[in-house]
Amino acid sequence: MIDLPLSKRYTLPPITLILVSTLLMLFDTHSLFAFDRDLVPAQWWRVFTGQFMHSNWTHLLLNVIGIVFIWVLHAEHRSAKEYFFHIIFLALWTGLGIWLFCPDIGIYTGLSGLLHGVIVWGALKDIQVGMRSGILLFIGIWAKLIWEQVQGPSVEVGMLIDSRVAIEAHLIGAIGGLFLYFCYCLILARRTTPNLP
Repeated sequence: MIDLPLSKRYTLPPITLILVSTLLMLFDTHSLFAFDRDLVPAQWWRVFTGQFMHSNWTHLLLNVIGIVFIWVLHAEHRSAKEYFFHIIFLALWTGLGIWLFCPDIGIYTGLSGLLHGVIVWGALKDIQVGMRSGILLFIGIWAKLIWEQVQGPSVEVGMLIDSRVAIEAHLIGAIGGLFLYFCYCLILARRTTPNLP
């Protein structure tokens, strides 16, 4: 039997993320908040808010499944404060990465880039606490990313979400997860290392 992390401190952050994304879709705010390269210079917030927009309801549903999957695997690795910090940081990281390094992407929406970063961080945390499944997850996510970069975006998924799958965002988000974990380890090392005279 799976012991789900049902405590409020573990369920509230992913539920909040799902609600925010759903409300943005429900009220059709795409024209105000989607990442649109032509509009970003004058409307800079789109770099951040574009991550929470979706091309259609199927796109949103796929990302909700991703949020729930990560909650089941890694909810207990993060406090609510850490969860929201990771989401905000990775949304900015992914949006800026697309803006700076992916000139061919004109329109971008979806949580998948930042979710790749969240799951990479979680897999590394699994490894840190001695969970062997973290090694498999870490290898699996990078195998998927390499496969995507070699084979290109999935046409089938693109048809489902009515948009090209932004595999570049997946890679950028995953690198962001590595960066977050590296920073986490540095902070942890400084806290646990006694001050030397």
